[in-house]
Amino acid sequence: MKKKQIAITLGVMCFILTVAISVQLKTVKNTTSTASQALIDNGLRDEVLKWKEKYDHAYQELLDSEKQLTQVREQATQNNTTANAKQEQIKENDMLLGRVKVKGAGLEITLADNNAVGTGLIDPSMVLVHYDDLLQVVNALNNAGAEAISINGQRVITTTAITCEGNVIKVNGEKISSPFVVKAIGSQGLLLGSMTMAGGYLNNMEEWGVIVNVKTVDDLTIEKYNGIISYKYVKQRS
Repeated sequence: MKKKQIAITLGVMCFILTVAISVQLKTVKNTTSTASQALIDNGLRDEVLKWKEKYDHAYQELLDSEKQLTQVREQATQNNTTANAKQEQIKENDMLLGRVKVKGAGLEITLADNNAVGTGLIDPSMVLVHYDDLLQVVNALNNAGAEAISINGQRVITTTAITCEGNVIKVNGEKISSPFVVKAIGSQGLLLGSMTMAGGYLNNMEEWGVIVNVKTVDDLTIEKYNGIISYKYVKQRS
């Protein structure tokens, strides 16, 4: 009888010990997994910070170089009529290329997703602003004689790409989101007439349900293009 009780007692103790070891192993495993994930997250965060630091440093070098170039141009053209004329031509070309901040009278167009009615439609995407909508608006502004255009602060130049990656719209490779503020400098009459005419693209967007607001602004400011303008195939002809 005593042997039976001892066997039962040993069996219970072994069971308890087995459960305790299992719990401890699981706890250790979870702790190790959490620690490993934390190390991975910290590593990724450090890598992002390093690349951001490199970008900030490179961008600051670009700004310093542009400032030095401007100073050299000004010094080289002092008291020289021909050089002054060329300097003015350089400034005009920089404006056309989008390399400088500009201001003037023009139009400000705000396009926004209409989430309030989107869920009740057969096709909710109809009330969302898509990248091709922005392309149509930019083309219409260019056709109306716009001299400078930006979308959410991104300057639109000849090499600007407006793309869509999944649900993300990018301009010059930078993510932008609704509301989309399109600024255009040019003849207010021509721009406004072109963009608000019946049957025009903005008119169609309003009918689809997209939120559209158009207003004239006498003193618009459009930022310069912050990227690098490079031509791979075009060469100057002698």
